[in-house]
Amino acid sequence: MLVSRDLEYLDGTMTCIGHIAYDDEEFNPRPAVLIAPDWGGRGDSACEKARQLASMGYVGFAIDMYGKAQLGHDKTENRALMTPLMQNRDLLANRINAAFKALSQLPQVNQEKIAAIGYCFGGLCVLDLARSGAPVQAVVSFHGLLTAPDQSLNTPISSKILILHGYDDPLVKPEQIDEFSLEMTERNADWQVHLYGLTQHSFTNPQANDDEMGLHYNQTADHRSWLSTTNFLQEAFSQ
Repeated sequence: MLVSRDLEYLDGTMTCIGHIAYDDEEFNPRPAVLIAPDWGGRGDSACEKARQLASMGYVGFAIDMYGKAQLGHDKTENRALMTPLMQNRDLLANRINAAFKALSQLPQVNQEKIAAIGYCFGGLCVLDLARSGAPVQAVVSFHGLLTAPDQSLNTPISSKILILHGYDDPLVKPEQIDEFSLEMTERNADWQVHLYGLTQHSFTNPQANDDEMGLHYNQTADHRSWLSTTNFLQEAFSQ
């Protein structure tokens, strides 16, 4: 039977409320996938992704990057929630590491087989998890932000990295892909980038339709990116 419920954990004094999903008829520890949502916060789509991953045999965990499960309801609120973490990447890294620690301590989870996927702002969060040296086995960024923290040390990254990105994304242009590729190469990471032509930002979000910001759903890229992700997770967890 699929169990799906909220799960509280702490980052220092901040109470965060994630959403966990798993099959409670499977008694052995199993691979787990942490889901970092977009800049709107841990909403319904992230929780549904946790349940989808649970139906695939994983433990799915939608995390709370803002604390107290805060949600933004428009671009202004989203930006206000995201900006403090963008301006303090140490705070961001601590927040997602707290979620990773909470997930790894669950009895349902195989601690040696944890991956993280993230969307838009969440893509940056899971990349910073890998950059921090956390023992996350694999990381997937969907139309994510890629810029490294200021004064970042190019220490080696042990996580496998998959970037799924629209070539026409106005928020992260091709030259930033090149900069990221150089960073990953210098860090000796096992990395790959999939670029989707005629595809803009937020291509996995069916509600994305914003000409000003270049946010548009693309069904083909959405489908292809999820196939790539499922194959990537299977490969990472089989090793």
